[in-house]
Amino acid sequence: MTTAELRPGGTGRAVTLPAVDAARWPDVARPPKASRARTAITAAVVRHALRDLPLRVRFPDGTSLGKGGPALDLHDPRAFHARVGSQGLVGFGESYMAGEWDAPDLVAALTVLAADLAELVPAPLQRLRGLWAPRRPDAQRNTPGGSHTNISHHYDLSNDLFALFLDDTLSYSSALFRGFPARWDLLAAAQHRKIDRLLDLAGVREGTRVLEIGTGWGELALRAAARGAHVTSLTLSREQAALARERVAAAGLADRVSVELCDYRAARGTYDAVLSVEMVEAVGAEFWPVYFRVLDERLAPGGRAALQAITMPHERMLAGRDTFTWISKYVFPGGLVPSVEAVAATVREHTRLSVTRRDAYGAHYAETLRLWRERFAGHADEVSALGFDETFRRLWTFYLAYSEAGFRSGYLDVQHYLLTKEATPR
Repeated sequence: MTTAELRPGGTGRAVTLPAVDAARWPDVARPPKASRARTAITAAVVRHALRDLPLRVRFPDGTSLGKGGPALDLHDPRAFHARVGSQGLVGFGESYMAGEWDAPDLVAALTVLAADLAELVPAPLQRLRGLWAPRRPDAQRNTPGGSHTNISHHYDLSNDLFALFLDDTLSYSSALFRGFPARWDLLAAAQHRKIDRLLDLAGVREGTRVLEIGTGWGELALRAAARGAHVTSLTLSREQAALARERVAAAGLADRVSVELCDYRAARGTYDAVLSVEMVEAVGAEFWPVYFRVLDERLAPGGRAALQAITMPHERMLAGRDTFTWISKYVFPGGLVPSVEAVAATVREHTRLSVTRRDAYGAHYAETLRLWRERFAGHADEVSALGFDETFRRLWTFYLAYSEAGFRSGYLDVQHYLLTKEATPR
């Protein structure tokens, strides 16, 4: 059942909310039941957190809160507080999906919140996080079976959907620009620049045996094969595998590229180079040792692995690693962004590899995400024609803006890693 309704705002003013399909989006269609006391306490905590931020939170009765800055319009305070009080940041995202709040410049508002995320929840409540924050469900564990389900949830949505907002390379990871602000007509070249840098780090050239963990839609494999390399590329996404194979065949490189539906744990063979772009975020902390051991075991002595990985501050990663987040509920089930410290410790303790080089370039991801977000917004009618409703479009708008804000605030970063293996065992 799809419903659009008028709900009373915090002062009784009627607010028109978007239609929400209750069968598809049950947790968005209705705010959770919450006691008056809990809602009142949440409202007090939220007001205390927001009053000193460089934001302007506007209420239905015309009052506002904050020190000024990007505007955030709270259309239905009662529902908003009920969601946040019951589900924390999951409720915050669901409230946006329901249209209970909005922002003229969503990225700017979220950037302010991301920059102060660690301070928004009072210290006593943070210490009790295990009591109030929802925990990750066991169903999202990245076991071989669980990983297939988790990957399919996102990457098998529709190749046509991704094609609407990605450039012609179909690269779904940070580009590497020559300068800012980035422009759409330069995005494909910036993606090739990123891929070429990774291939150079891994020493990919004529005759190199390459293992790619996480195919995407095949652009890295195509570019490696164009150098004369022989590529085995692994993915769990049937949609991506099908299109990647089509692109490989169209490029006349089927003799050099094999795209396999295969979990990274089942990889076999020995390779001169291993490449993996923004794959470790989908592995989960439980399996990070396994993932990095696979890199080690598949690399020949003297081999090189080049990775692109999103990272976050170590303390925030530790605080949220077991928490069920809005991103893990709606976008990347089972995902967890590691920290630089976690990557270094895992490589050191579980492999014979060495972190030889690490370069950060988070500002490039913020610009990449801006271009995707603007493109997605500009193709709203086409997204709708593919069968994705308004709630889905708000979900993806929030996801892209939320991610961009993370990089703009410095809460998130992206790294290029070079891992090397000695030519002779120690």
